[in-house]
Amino acid sequence: MAWWRTYFDEGYLNEFSPLFTPASDRAQVARLLELLALPAGAKVLDLACGQGRHAQLLAASGCQVTGLDLSRPLLRVARQAGREAGIPTSTRRGSTGPALRYRHGDMRRLPTLWRGRFDAVVNLFTSFGFFDDPSDDARVIRGVARVLKRGGTLIWQGGSRDGIMARFVGTDSWETADGTTVRQDRSFDPLSGFLTIDSTWTRRREVERRSHRIRLYTADRLAALMEEAGLTVVAAYDGFGDAPVHRRSSEMLLVARKAG
Repeated sequence: MAWWRTYFDEGYLNEFSPLFTPASDRAQVARLLELLALPAGAKVLDLACGQGRHAQLLAASGCQVTGLDLSRPLLRVARQAGREAGIPTSTRRGSTGPALRYRHGDMRRLPTLWRGRFDAVVNLFTSFGFFDDPSDDARVIRGVARVLKRGGTLIWQGGSRDGIMARFVGTDSWETADGTTVRQDRSFDPLSGFLTIDSTWTRRREVERRSHRIRLYTADRLAALMEEAGLTVVAAYDGFGDAPVHRRSSEMLLVARKAG
């Protein structure tokens, strides 16, 4: 079974808990809103939304947000957080008020009825490059182009192959909020482009091991895939900052537009 079918669960949330802070989430969404400059009630798709940490804040800012993810455990967390925040789950026809909806689904197979629906699509935290066949990655981008309105914007944020390789870290470790020690051992295959991460979780006398892998892209290759789908990259940043992406950027944020 493909790793991405089971990896994203409560264990995943715990493994990456040091990165999931309210302050960083707010800062990232503030940057997204600055770049998107959306009117009130704009329709946004958070593609591979996970536990909804960006989707919820985008909705709270006045957008009508749809979050799509394949992980039912993460969607349960997202829906509960949305209920606790009191964000409406639907709007009346013609309403421009905020709304937050979550949907279970595969990013390669966006609903046909979504054609031209969204003002913006966001794909964040390296939620891309999971599939064995690289043509599936191109299929995801074509789907994004299809569901965007004319003049709509895609924001893609994730790892940059150039920078990760320039400053490659083979082994890393940290402690999570519940006292679990996480060790990650990483390897890279330059032919497939896959970064493989073997995680070992240790808590008291219990040890659990998991693996996942992500195909890394350079900025130019990802821009070419977007261009083939009808999306033009108009800006490329060093992560969520305002400096341009460069060869040692470990992450990048691309802003792409669909022709009007």
